Amino acid sequence: MTILEQVRELIPGLLPGEKAQALQWLAKDIGNASPGIESTPGVCGGDPCIVRTRIPVWLLVEAKQAGSSESDILRAYPTLCAEDLTNAWAYYRAHKVEIERQIAENEMA
Repeated sequence: MTILEQVRELIPGLLPGEKAQALQWLAKDIGNASPGIESTPGVCGGDPCIVRTRIPVWLLVEAKQAGSSESDILRAYPTLCAEDLTNAWAYYRAHKVEIERQIAENEMA
């Protein structure tokens, strides 16, 4: 039985207040998610990437910092769309220290 199936079986037994608390926990957890960005263990070292690609956010940020325009980046990565870049920049703003560290690590590699 999966965890999701277990949760589904437990929900009917919860009191209304407990259900509300569980819903608040889920909303908080989902609120920390970054749309269009995913980190997958074993893919690109677990670095956050654009969904459905192996293009790490740090690589896009590094290209932008080096002077590439969004048009240049989209031409260089034809599988990306403008929304992907918007998601990458938003992720960078929310996780600047993490992305800067990844850029530095990859410059040393």
